[in-house]
Amino acid sequence: MKLFYSAASPYVRKVLVVAHELGLADRIERLPANAHPVNRDRTIVALYDSRVIVDYLNALGRGDLIPHDASARVRVMVEQALADGMLDAAVLARYENAVRPEALRWKEWTDGQLDKIACGLAELESRVTGFGERCDLGTIAFGCALGYLDFRFAAFAWRDRHPNAAAWFEWFGGRDSMVATRPSA
Repeated sequence: MKLFYSAASPYVRKVLVVAHELGLADRIERLPANAHPVNRDRTIVALYDSRVIVDYLNALGRGDLIPHDASARVRVMVEQALADGMLDAAVLARYENAVRPEALRWKEWTDGQLDKIACGLAELESRVTGFGERCDLGTIAFGCALGYLDFRFAAFAWRDRHPNAAAWFEWFGGRDSMVATRPSA
């Protein structure tokens, strides 16, 4: 299996964490791709969007990262959607400040994206005490979102306002799959 990826992408990280958790990581050949928002790599095709890829990997590995029980499945998918929404806002804010020419940057728009992240963190804070030692697609998505905030938005200091999420992430971020996929540059 080939994965076209950008090493710093939190969505790619989610896919790789799932692959590690399912014992499939050694079956994935990683091929660098340009995930730039303006100068896109148009050769990236086939199976796309991290949500589809992780569903495919879960089925391929006969995993239970996406529960079969309807109510548990819905909970996990809602958690993934919330975490992905936080990531979407974070990536848009990152692009605005790292890629857009400075003269065209819109502070209020970036502030709006950061507010979406803050609202997502508040929701996570209310949910995280019920996670226990779960490792499923919902918790993986949250772990990748929090890791991306650490990686690209350290000044956001999310831990200061969300001690339950911080304590959970301290534990979850130490999982072998999370450590193996931590971005370095």
